[in-house]
Amino acid sequence: MLDVDVVIIGAGASGLMCAIEAGKRGRKTLVLDHANKAGKKILMSGGGRCNFTNYTVEASHYLSNNAHFCKSALSRYTQWDFIDLVTRYQIPYHEREHGQLFCNDSAKDILNMLLNESTRYDVEIKLSTAITEITESEGKYRLKTTQGNVICDALVIATGGLSIPKMGATPLGYKIAEQFDIPVVKTRAGLVPFTLQPADKEKFSELSGIAVNCTISNSRQQFTENLLFTHRGLSGPVVLQISSYWLSGETIQIDLLPSLDLNSLLKTLRQQAEKRLLKTILDEYLPKRLLSCLLPDAILNISVANLSDAHINSVAHHLHQWQVKPNGTEGYRTAEVTIGGVDCEALSSKTMASKKHPNLYFIGEVVDVSGWLGGYNFQWAWASGWCAGQYV
Repeated sequence: MLDVDVVIIGAGASGLMCAIEAGKRGRKTLVLDHANKAGKKILMSGGGRCNFTNYTVEASHYLSNNAHFCKSALSRYTQWDFIDLVTRYQIPYHEREHGQLFCNDSAKDILNMLLNESTRYDVEIKLSTAITEITESEGKYRLKTTQGNVICDALVIATGGLSIPKMGATPLGYKIAEQFDIPVVKTRAGLVPFTLQPADKEKFSELSGIAVNCTISNSRQQFTENLLFTHRGLSGPVVLQISSYWLSGETIQIDLLPSLDLNSLLKTLRQQAEKRLLKTILDEYLPKRLLSCLLPDAILNISVANLSDAHINSVAHHLHQWQVKPNGTEGYRTAEVTIGGVDCEALSSKTMASKKHPNLYFIGEVVDVSGWLGGYNFQWAWASGWCAGQYV
């Protein structure tokens, strides 16, 4: 039986960060993962470039049943702390829109940095290791694994969520929480494309590949970014963002011309006796194929000078307030994050430890904290892992 101070289940972003911090404190630390490689989701993130954090990180960028829970960790290990680590390793990076930071070269740079830090602080990582049983007695945790048995003082669950099962996602973390009578908030896919109702799918499938800047909203949230039509439905950053706030059966509203007042424009042009056809005017703002799908040819082929108020109001309504009722989402298969997870009310926001079991910790995506698209989920992983690492 291997006897260590800390066992961390999960060799992803939060698990490795926690292991490094525990190692720094001289704790004998073992990381276990059923995958054959550490940090698989790190490697695939950001199209292989890893959107590792964001210049602007606020609690408002996160969803949770407890909106305040993430504040403590995010304030104690900030984006600037992680950027300092990246800079020390001389990893070149760049900023994209909305403060997102990406590696110039490869996500491997971030993973190699974490693995080097792990080695530096004598962290042991065992891969291809499945957990078959966990028991607690006399303040210690005993784990049966496919690579032998382990006993530890502190056990950290960094198993991630259910998103992207082909990368090895499993419900293990939630099962461990339930085993120890720790509540789990119901999970669902987040940052995920929408599928369309059959009639809409047939109508809009020919638009596959078209991208437009738009504002998507529901009664609780709105985002303005690119929308991408796919052969399955709607995707792109703006759809991924609103999907985390969408509930089944809900209708979303899409403003395809968020920076334009189409009603005023058309009335002004009509007053100027504009002879061009409506479609010629609208072609300057939106792709022809999209306009043909949303508006009847009979209206598109009217000269602007001959448009009635009813025509103008109808066109403006269709393009500024397009109503879509998604059929659903593509689910965990393509979701970038899992909404829900281990209930924050059951954890200490300072240490990430269970209130019932002081030596049992939950960090990263397995917890009911989910970030927006843009590096926020990685920052939560770094911060929650760092915090637990100070106490395990």
